[in-house]
Amino acid sequence: MTLSLTWPQILTWRLSRQFVAGPGGAGAVAIARRLCGVQTQVASSAQLAVALRSARQAAGEIDAALWEHRTLAKTWVMRGTLHLVPADELPAYCSALSTLRFWEKGSWQRGHGVTAAEIDAVIDAVPQALGEHPLTREELVDAVVEVTGDAHLREALTSGWGALLKPLSRLGELCYGPPRDGRVTFTAPRRWLPAWPAEPPPQEEAGVALARAFLGAHGPATPEMFDAWLFGGVARKAVLRAWFRDLAPEVTEVTTADGHTLLALTEHLDDLAATRPGGEVHLLPGFDPYILGAPRSLEPLVPAEAKARVSRQAGWISPVVLHDGRVAGVWEPKDGRAVVELFEPVPQAALDAAVARVEALLAPQSRGSES
Repeated sequence: MTLSLTWPQILTWRLSRQFVAGPGGAGAVAIARRLCGVQTQVASSAQLAVALRSARQAAGEIDAALWEHRTLAKTWVMRGTLHLVPADELPAYCSALSTLRFWEKGSWQRGHGVTAAEIDAVIDAVPQALGEHPLTREELVDAVVEVTGDAHLREALTSGWGALLKPLSRLGELCYGPPRDGRVTFTAPRRWLPAWPAEPPPQEEAGVALARAFLGAHGPATPEMFDAWLFGGVARKAVLRAWFRDLAPEVTEVTTADGHTLLALTEHLDDLAATRPGGEVHLLPGFDPYILGAPRSLEPLVPAEAKARVSRQAGWISPVVLHDGRVAGVWEPKDGRAVVELFEPVPQAALDAAVARVEALLAPQSRGSES
């Protein structure tokens, strides 16, 4: 018989799996591993997302993992956005993502003012340019222009979002290096990361591993939800079908009261069935993995009337208030305080506790921004 679940069960289970409810994770690397990466377009949001999920608080832990221990990597991966991912898993992300070579499309090339030959030249030149030491953006651009002899590439490579560098990150040829004098640097993962393998994992193996990890944190879900999270909904359909075909022995279909059929890892069925919502309230930062791992059109998570307040213009994802896993409001940090705006009523005592928890973590961030 097919297991039937309610959305509050599913969302409450996700909060537990993602270390928001219950015991926290054992450090930034373990948290990033469970969450399948932490988006870090806004560094303070990523820091808060990790801090809220940590069993212990360690100042500077993310920077230490990135630049000292090199157990975290910072680069453009899912949906072309900047993430923190475990360094030993980055090869699998790159291998899976390289199945979609968006930069080979004429529409992409025209939109960024480059030809197919020029983007090929950049892809060839960057690994040559990234030597033993990390380079600032300006230094990398100078090196690429020197290698290619094409001065036209300077303007394209200095565009605000580094669009021409993103193919290199997806191919595993570029990641962030340690900041230098307040400026971003880039380096080659094969030189920077001790865990980098001689050869990347096969694309099929990598894709199945990512799908398995996604269902373990953001499931139960559909292949289309996985595609939206990883590729932005534009995966090659044959590739996606093959990954989930290979994963099929490990998953079971479950249903929801509103008629959705989802895939869950079979090993998690008992926990899912036993999950009972308890009226918990949580505050999560902007761009939180809990929200990014699900479609913003999923009405059981984000009420239709609240969608515009959560998923705003220019891809901005607001900090949210959750009640039994469902978005019940938004909030914003102001001078170390969490200013809440509710869409739906929530238990006051639980809200007060959630606000206090977040404000205790905002205070160190506020002091850091003033120093």
